[in-house]
Amino acid sequence: MRDEETARDHVGSLERGLGVMEILAAHPAGLTLTEMAEKAGLTRAGARRFLLTLTATGYATQTGRQFALSPRLLSVARTWLQGTSLWGFAEPFMRQTATALQESCSATILSGEDVVYVARVQGPRIVSLELHVGAHLPAYCTGMGRVLLSGLKPEELTAFLDRAKLTPKTEKTVTDKKQLAAIIAGVKQDGYAVVDEELEIGLRSVAVPLRDRSGAIVAAINVSTQSARYSVAEMERKFLPLLQETAARIEDFFV
Repeated sequence: MRDEETARDHVGSLERGLGVMEILAAHPAGLTLTEMAEKAGLTRAGARRFLLTLTATGYATQTGRQFALSPRLLSVARTWLQGTSLWGFAEPFMRQTATALQESCSATILSGEDVVYVARVQGPRIVSLELHVGAHLPAYCTGMGRVLLSGLKPEELTAFLDRAKLTPKTEKTVTDKKQLAAIIAGVKQDGYAVVDEELEIGLRSVAVPLRDRSGAIVAAINVSTQSARYSVAEMERKFLPLLQETAARIEDFFV
């Protein structure tokens, strides 16, 4: 009886539409109507209806004959990432890290040119920056921001750098766009970012990415400390392994 009720309530068109979105997600360069029909096992007329509906609702874009997913889907993902389920799951691991290192541990997502704090465990040490869930900081001069920027597509990063206003927060802040692009490329290769007094004198941080099951960077976590307490080398040796282990545990939620 339950199987019959499930079958009766099953919305086949929604299932096929979600399948079309998944296929578009796997082909970021876009697909033609004919290609989508073949990959989704649909008629051209059926594929056309799904693609035009996604385009009309803002979830896809059409350029000539090519259809591709739009950034609107990212906003849905960001909304979900800010939900209490994920960060409620992540907080105990972040708290263990903060306790072990006696420093603050935070998590952010990318929103425009800023990082937005979605979880934070305050350490016992007093720092001048008062941060809380919902707080914004510029992405270009923060470790978590650079980690998140390293996950952008090349054209997305170029667009970010074109529009970003790189104002110096301290005398150490990197404001040259070519230099910043090179730093972000290094972060992408290394898998972590260290920012040394670029946001505020006396403040250092190390950050690593959080990835979903596809390998895409969806958030970042960091540990921050006072520069008088730890050198960059000491942070990489002591903080980084534990932070990477914490990230791996949180990523289990996605997988």
